[in-house]
Amino acid sequence: MAMAEAAAPLTAEDHARTMAEYSRAGEERARALGNRGPIRFGADGRLAKDIVDAYWTHGFYVFEGVAGPEELAELRADVDAILERAPVEPGAAVDRHGRPAFGEGVIKPPYRWAKPLSDPLGGTTRNNGRHPVAMSQPTLAADAPAWTVELLDGNLYLMNAAFRLYGHPGLLAAAAAILGEDFVPYNEVTFIKEAGLGPSVAWHQDGTTHWDAADWDMGAHGFNFMTQLYPSTAGNGVWVLPGSHRHGKADIRKLVAESGSDRIAGAVPMLAGAGDTIVTNRQLLHGSFANSSPDRRVTLNAGFFPRRRVLNVTTKRLTGETVTYDGARIDQRLRILLLAIDARRQRFPNEKSYVYRPLADRQDENRWSEAMREPVLKNYNQLDMFI
Repeated sequence: MAMAEAAAPLTAEDHARTMAEYSRAGEERARALGNRGPIRFGADGRLAKDIVDAYWTHGFYVFEGVAGPEELAELRADVDAILERAPVEPGAAVDRHGRPAFGEGVIKPPYRWAKPLSDPLGGTTRNNGRHPVAMSQPTLAADAPAWTVELLDGNLYLMNAAFRLYGHPGLLAAAAAILGEDFVPYNEVTFIKEAGLGPSVAWHQDGTTHWDAADWDMGAHGFNFMTQLYPSTAGNGVWVLPGSHRHGKADIRKLVAESGSDRIAGAVPMLAGAGDTIVTNRQLLHGSFANSSPDRRVTLNAGFFPRRRVLNVTTKRLTGETVTYDGARIDQRLRILLLAIDARRQRFPNEKSYVYRPLADRQDENRWSEAMREPVLKNYNQLDMFI
């Protein structure tokens, strides 16, 4: 039975063995979808139609080779540098080297912690209760750490390379093709799934605001770009139920019960190489298992919405705060995108920069300099928008 299996104690080795056949079958299904390849454009300069069609059919597409070797090395170095400055444990004032931990003056804690191999969300009311079923939680070895960092919040302030990646012209052109040229930001976080330690994220669908809207559609809650700094595998990666973004709210409890465990039938892992970026519909049913594998995963998330789904919308954030996103609020948050485009132009001068057409006349007044980091980027994520 599903709940009995989920509750049964498993070692990490047992969990990996339990996942093996499910992973093999899921990998075969994933490879057969045909939704992966480099970013390509048609003669009209827009994202290739077959890519757009595959995205809307399956709910995700794997863009291969988005970050080249040099940029990938910079991204990895920045992630490792910010992790080196993490508190030695939740609430500590110093890092593992005895230095003051990073985060002075940062309103939203930049580090989110979890117990290794745990499921912090499944079966709880957190995140508006959108994770209704708990995942299997393998037992830890005696020498395992008490805590692991599972998420970094506010990528664009924390890491220079992530800020530059945010202005990637190919990715932004893809956003325009999928969401419209007036797409707007969501938020930017980094998921950390350390080998043998990374916690699970229970099955869920993102988005809380538009599920019951009269004009709901399969793109109502936008998407996430998920750039992989290391290979994303069946063991450490995110699993999805292809096509589930097109059918409204999924009955997760029923799917788990019918599948006999948290290994939902028909799901596939979003397989990707280092430097690949997966564009993932936020309405797609997805989750990740405890990382009992020997492989680290680090994923830079950057989300975007269709502007019409955000403008003048009143909604409740995951914190419980009720907010309304007027045009001024949206444009204030969009300024960060213009600065990122310019920061990327300075780092990669031979690359053709993206032009965000709705604010094209404001690009010249939004030129990036490092002196802007503290006054402009620090706490920028207080302007994140959630629907």
